[in-house]
Amino acid sequence: MHRLRVTTIASLGVVRSRILPLLIALAACERTETTSTTSGKLDAGAAFDPLLLAPFQPVPKVAGTDTNPITPEKVALGRMLYFDARLSKNHDVSCETCHKLGEYGVDNEAVSTGHRGQHGTRNAPTVYNAAIHFRQFWDGRSPDVEAQATGPMMNPVEMAMPNEKRIVDTLRSMPAYVDAFGKAFPGEGESVTLDNAAKAIGAFERELLTPSRWDQFLQGDRSALHPDEVAGLRKFVESGCQTCHFGPGMGGGMYQKFGLVMPWKDARDLGRFEITKQDTDRMVFKVPSLRNVDKTAPYFHDGSVATLPEAVRLMGRHQLGKELSDDDVNSIVVFLESLTGPLPTDLIQEPKLPPSTGATPKPEPD
Repeated sequence: MHRLRVTTIASLGVVRSRILPLLIALAACERTETTSTTSGKLDAGAAFDPLLLAPFQPVPKVAGTDTNPITPEKVALGRMLYFDARLSKNHDVSCETCHKLGEYGVDNEAVSTGHRGQHGTRNAPTVYNAAIHFRQFWDGRSPDVEAQATGPMMNPVEMAMPNEKRIVDTLRSMPAYVDAFGKAFPGEGESVTLDNAAKAIGAFERELLTPSRWDQFLQGDRSALHPDEVAGLRKFVESGCQTCHFGPGMGGGMYQKFGLVMPWKDARDLGRFEITKQDTDRMVFKVPSLRNVDKTAPYFHDGSVATLPEAVRLMGRHQLGKELSDDDVNSIVVFLESLTGPLPTDLIQEPKLPPSTGATPKPEPD
């Protein structure tokens, strides 16, 4: 019993501290009933209740951290490392391969292709705004983007580098990288390390933020959203979506069981259970962010759902126990589309990479 209580508290995390906003949202839902038309559809022109916004915050201007201060030198180095396929065993897979920055940080595949054409088992989540999430990966096994950054490099299915030494040897074989590490991490005796590579990639990813019209709306510009988008926001809150999709990330702030009310159709991937081995973590995953969600199909940890309307409908059924009407689904989708922000085009341009030397390890296809 003690274990069940502790795990439940850990799984609900931030939600425990959000009871008041949820009560406010429920109260707001009651008030929306008085602004409905006789047909049952929400009136997009009804007076806006600011209490609807209680569960949400704008994306921060900077996703900084005291443990890895962002500097221009780190960001420049991190961008090179992000695009460099020589950090994979066969020189053919980089971070950009699965998290395409020009495509909102995803590859739009159900599961990504890695070394020797192997496929992973989970959908590649977007890197945009990931730095503001409370954990990284679907199962939350990494605490931040720095800890996440180098894991794929040594994953045999992804970039397949055999060990840390091979990565460091690759980087040290190129004088331009040695110089870039020295500028990014001044005063260190040996700056070319895997830990520093992780910090550089993390600093770069902490700049990958996409504020949208939704953020302008949250900051007080009530003209930033169109009436039909505001109506979709009302329906989003009325339906209970904000219970998990709250905060600046519109998600990414807690764990939740997938199939909370109605079991999910495919339970082969047990989520956090594979990390913790605790029964209460079966089918528990990090709640994904809804920012840019209309650009990041297919959906869910298994990439099994191709369209956003279908994803919304299934979440109503499996997470909320509700059969959303077509009008409700479409209204919520209209709101979700307002969460898409412009890409930071200057930041994400592919950089010129340091040239290989005779000492750079050669690609290995096997």
